[in-house]
Amino acid sequence: MTQDHVSQFRAQGYAIVRGVFSPEEIARMAEAFDAIHERAISGGRNWRDRNTYFCLADDPAKGRILRYVQWPGWIDKALEQVRRDPRFLEILAPLIGRDLKQIINQMHWKAPGASAEFGFHQDSRSRRPREAYRDLASSYIQTGIAIDPHSIENGAMVVCPESHLRGDLPFDTNQRSMDQEMDTADLSRLGIRSDKIAVLKMSPGDVALWHVHTMHGSGPNRSSIDRRFYINGYVVADNCDRGEWAFRNGEACPLLGEQSLVHYEELHSNPGPMYLE
Repeated sequence: MTQDHVSQFRAQGYAIVRGVFSPEEIARMAEAFDAIHERAISGGRNWRDRNTYFCLADDPAKGRILRYVQWPGWIDKALEQVRRDPRFLEILAPLIGRDLKQIINQMHWKAPGASAEFGFHQDSRSRRPREAYRDLASSYIQTGIAIDPHSIENGAMVVCPESHLRGDLPFDTNQRSMDQEMDTADLSRLGIRSDKIAVLKMSPGDVALWHVHTMHGSGPNRSSIDRRFYINGYVVADNCDRGEWAFRNGEACPLLGEQSLVHYEELHSNPGPMYLE
């Protein structure tokens, strides 16, 4: 692993580190994804147990599908170990240091033929309440591990290089990105050139990282293969009042004991487990 990703991340707002995880490691992650997918689909409804959340949707072409799972690390040992793998620290430490909390732990799934999209957005719009998340521009990094080959055909992530330099952009906060088409007209309205967008073409085991202000989205899966993505988001611990520890002074921190407040505001008053509409 080189440090080339550091300069690209700072200049472009994203980078890809190639071949971080081996085929054998990816096979174990894929097996974990498959088991959680089967559990989610067999339940047939959205489900929550504290921070772990299964989000399903009705797809016009595929019927009931799994869109994503929040905090699968709490229910799968293999995925929990990956979130605190020392290679993540090697990638992240030159950018945000060695004391890191985690505020995103998600598996995303696009089945072949699924029309599911994520409209263009910045991750900063989800950092709420804002007073709990400080110094956004220099404290937060999202990462994603490709479980399958990623291409435009199967709904790979698309980013807008240098858009992170624009800071927070004026989105309609009433619109959820996962309910929107990836429409370049949205970029034009914000003054972002759509002719410079970049597709994150990845092989299994590659790790992408992107800035909290980088504009990005992803289209439908028009291919015959899955597009699975294991997303983990990290933050400088001193600049965030929420999240689970990932690395403390460079030492990996497993998920243990009581769960910490991240995004689910009713964690303590209505923890579940429960099915949801």
